[in-house]
Amino acid sequence: MAQAGRCNKTVAKASYISREQGLVMSDEKHQKRHKNNMSGLGALILVVGPSGVGKDTLVDGAKAIVAPSQRFFFPARTITRPSDAGGEDHIATTEADFQARESSGDFLLSWRAHGLCYGISADTTDGARRHGQAVVVNVSRGVLDCARNRLQPVRIISVTASADAIRARLQARGREDAADIEARIARASAYDVSGGDVISVLNDGPPEDGIARMVEALEIASSVEWNPAE
Repeated sequence: MAQAGRCNKTVAKASYISREQGLVMSDEKHQKRHKNNMSGLGALILVVGPSGVGKDTLVDGAKAIVAPSQRFFFPARTITRPSDAGGEDHIATTEADFQARESSGDFLLSWRAHGLCYGISADTTDGARRHGQAVVVNVSRGVLDCARNRLQPVRIISVTASADAIRARLQARGREDAADIEARIARASAYDVSGGDVISVLNDGPPEDGIARMVEALEIASSVEWNPAE
């Protein structure tokens, strides 16, 4: 289970908006607005969602699409997991080193989940934001309030999926038995992230559909003209 994390320093929830509706800015228009905002911090875009909704797939797929624009920065997470353990490209560390770095304020955000420690480097992330880049990172929802209070501008992308989709993905990855899978689905049904700064992305279909929605959500979240208070 995820634990509350740490950080170093009445509007309806938004949902993803399709390109067909014409509400996602063109790249040229976004570049102009981004350039005009270079004096301010780039948005901190926090991706959350329960296990099995496909967050990593969507983030990795979206990164491959938006990275060439250099408008987004995807920092590697520091994790107390061996570098050859598979999964995401991360910065491996020991628990003792992690705790020392956490105590000295090296992490912008840090949390514990499933027996591991996770952290986001303050230096690299702050540097990217000062240069106007939107920083995108997959986090525990336990750090959201801390980030909202101290790290604005903050935007949140909440990835959701149906029980059937979550069950199929968890069965395919083969890490949990049937009882564990149903327990995770039960927890997912109670998972709720709300607020005017939240964009919901439904990931029920093919990966390419979910990735397209994630790209659209990133475009909206990084826009200097999106004011969650309005």
